[in-house]
Amino acid sequence: MTPRALLKHLTTGVALVWIAAAAQADTLADALVGAYNTSGLLEQNRAVLRSADEDVAQAISGLRPVLSWTANVARDFGTARNSQTAFQIMPSVENTKTIALSAEMTLYDFGQTGLAIDAAKESVLATRQSLLSVEQQILLRAVQAFMEVRRATETVSLRQNNLRLITQEQRAAQDRFDVGEVTRTDVALAEARLASSRASLSAAEGDLVIAQEEYRVATGQRPGTLTYPRSVPTLPPSVEAARAVAMRIHPDLLAAQYAVSINELGILRAKAAMKPSLSLQGQVGVTQNFDNDNFSRGGSVSLNVAGPIYQGGRLSSLVRQTMASRDSSRAQLQLASLNIEQNIANAYIRLQVARASQTATADQVRAAQIAFDGIREEATLGARTTLDVLDSEQELLDARASQISASVDEYIAAYSVLYAMGVLTADQLGLNVQQYDPAAYYNMVKGAPTPLSKQGRELDRVLRALGKQ
Repeated sequence: MTPRALLKHLTTGVALVWIAAAAQADTLADALVGAYNTSGLLEQNRAVLRSADEDVAQAISGLRPVLSWTANVARDFGTARNSQTAFQIMPSVENTKTIALSAEMTLYDFGQTGLAIDAAKESVLATRQSLLSVEQQILLRAVQAFMEVRRATETVSLRQNNLRLITQEQRAAQDRFDVGEVTRTDVALAEARLASSRASLSAAEGDLVIAQEEYRVATGQRPGTLTYPRSVPTLPPSVEAARAVAMRIHPDLLAAQYAVSINELGILRAKAAMKPSLSLQGQVGVTQNFDNDNFSRGGSVSLNVAGPIYQGGRLSSLVRQTMASRDSSRAQLQLASLNIEQNIANAYIRLQVARASQTATADQVRAAQIAFDGIREEATLGARTTLDVLDSEQELLDARASQISASVDEYIAAYSVLYAMGVLTADQLGLNVQQYDPAAYYNMVKGAPTPLSKQGRELDRVLRALGKQ
């Protein structure tokens, strides 16, 4: 199966899980939807992406003319003595106003501006992948929070049942002691186990409160009655198949690749900065005297060529620095690839361990239940002590707790595989949410619109709707 076909099969299988659970409240899908819609971390990184989008607009502005105006009103005064004043000291006052309009445009700069635009676009693409990575973290946290509430809830229920059973055992031991069938030691053992069971129940209830608080923070809502998922999501059949998908689409890997491109463009920009640039300048203005009708009008147009000669070694240092950054990003790309491979392998191992543990604990629970029933029956006949019954009951409790944990661990491990592959996103999971379009804002600002343009006014409306202006 090709990576593309495998990815299609994978996402289809995961989507079926959501469709099956969509009609029920407080499902895992509900938790994921809540996390996506309420995450402040997601909102923060969406703002970071919009900021990166604006870098493209600012870079594009370097290809356009820069227009500016100046206006001033001046009063010149003083005294003078010369031949025109017959060598008499005479005061002078002149009031003038000046208005000027200037324009400047870079005609050629050996590709500096074009490279800056390309680098800004690559940065946008990298930031989009970082946003997807954050989205994955948010959704995995929601999965873990949902399953931990489930684990804590079932543990509390288990502890409550255990407390009821031990209470009955303690009463039975007391009754048998009253009729002389057992010693005071048996009663004390039962009382000790009863106190221990109460303490364990209190600890389990505390863990449940903690899990519920984590669920609230992760999903934006308090848990109700949670509906356990019917099955784990469909996963690739092997580690190699999962890695093949991850090497194509994992956001961390793609972000690292874009970082390499950004630094390679940075090297070219640093080298281009060492070359001259050609620009066109123009200016027109008028100066008028308030005191009379005198005025002057004029302007100028110039073609300028300028370039660095010596800046103390700064430009050469910038080239070397960008080369070092490029080498660093290449190393980071390799590390990202290795980390993804390792995370996938680890996730599959945890999944296999959880499944093996689930099978073993199911057998353990069946055997422990049979042993407990037998020992308790034997105790009523006097063939077993109270301690034997309590020990058997503790073994059954431990087996059931292990079974609960193994089931929860299987789900967390399965979704960790999706996370390690880079497909634990709202789009891939088919969540019923209004998905954030990372290209929408970019398409509005990539042309660097002005506030007076039609697109600029539309952008202002969008910003007001976002509450950013």
